[in-house]
Amino acid sequence: MNRCFAVVGNPGGRRVTLFAAAVRAAGLPAPRVVPWLDVLRAGGAEFGAEEIVRVDSPGEHPEVDLLLRGMPDPTRVEGTARWYQRFTSALRTLRGGIRLDGADDVAVMFDKRRCHAVLAAADVPVPESPTSGAAGAPVRGWDDVRVLMREHRMPRLFVKPAHGSSASGVLAVDSAGGGRFRATTSVELDPEGWLFNSLKVRCYQRERDIAAIVDALAPDGLHLERWVPKASQDGRAADLRVVVVDGRATHAVVRTSAGPLTNLHLGGRRGDLAGAQRAAEAAGLRWPEVLGICERAAGCFPDTLCVGVDLLPAVGWRRAFVGEVNAFGDLLPRLTGLPGSGAEGLDTYAAQVAAALRRAPLTGRPGPHHPHRTGTTHASA
Repeated sequence: MNRCFAVVGNPGGRRVTLFAAAVRAAGLPAPRVVPWLDVLRAGGAEFGAEEIVRVDSPGEHPEVDLLLRGMPDPTRVEGTARWYQRFTSALRTLRGGIRLDGADDVAVMFDKRRCHAVLAAADVPVPESPTSGAAGAPVRGWDDVRVLMREHRMPRLFVKPAHGSSASGVLAVDSAGGGRFRATTSVELDPEGWLFNSLKVRCYQRERDIAAIVDALAPDGLHLERWVPKASQDGRAADLRVVVVDGRATHAVVRTSAGPLTNLHLGGRRGDLAGAQRAAEAAGLRWPEVLGICERAAGCFPDTLCVGVDLLPAVGWRRAFVGEVNAFGDLLPRLTGLPGSGAEGLDTYAAQVAAALRRAPLTGRPGPHHPHRTGTTHASA
């Protein structure tokens, strides 16, 4: 059977464009693009048995966002619970084909409370959380956050929308002493009390403002995590985004910031990966162990070819924790594979195309799949 690719995404978007380029670079016809807008309007889509199907992010498309979140303004922060319900339902309307994702996997990754519990159960190191899993504490608003901070002795913690992404709605909350609080976030709180996404990171120091933001986000579901003080590089907080393809860590980037939010679109900068490796090794944290943590996290989602793992190295680079696992965490243009990863010279999309073809060769029966492969040896990056 001759294989071909199809992608569910937003035509013309960066992700679809980069993936299509990787498919063509492999000498294959451009993938069939099935627009998210069509999937949502038609109630699903069908794929042929020969099609290798990649599901991509529905983000960065105002009409798709309106159908999923029901918010007329795409810059608004609220509506993530509705988005989650409609998005995960839409995933289950995709029928046929050879899937590179698992609908159940993606549903867990897009619920930070469930994802945290799955990782913890697999002995993946994660920050402490009072909201993890089905037995986690409910967060109905700011008053609950204050109680949980006190009961769990968390003077500093992250408040995250359970179904959010790209740091949207995330607050890094610090109890400054004397009953005072400070919150760092990209949320813009307007005079009418509406919440908007912003590329500008703000610091709120009036508790009534922090409470207003948390109370507005709480109906969509909130996840709390202990604030792990991060390692530093050149005087800036540092963490890593590690892409794992078919069970193997293939790409990594250091993200640095002057504040607690390192996301590159919020002003974070790419750091020195070789420097991070040297710092970890000097502190006794072997680099294969660092990448192995990410591979173990990815192994919790065996039906999904590629995930992006946010790894949080603690102060001194002696320990590392997994902050999140992202279903669409591969948008790292021009980043090539780690030495010894098998993806040398390939960007994240080309690495996925190669892995997908190993799973399902161009002709004949599907190839071997090793979703739980870990402990691979990686040369210096």
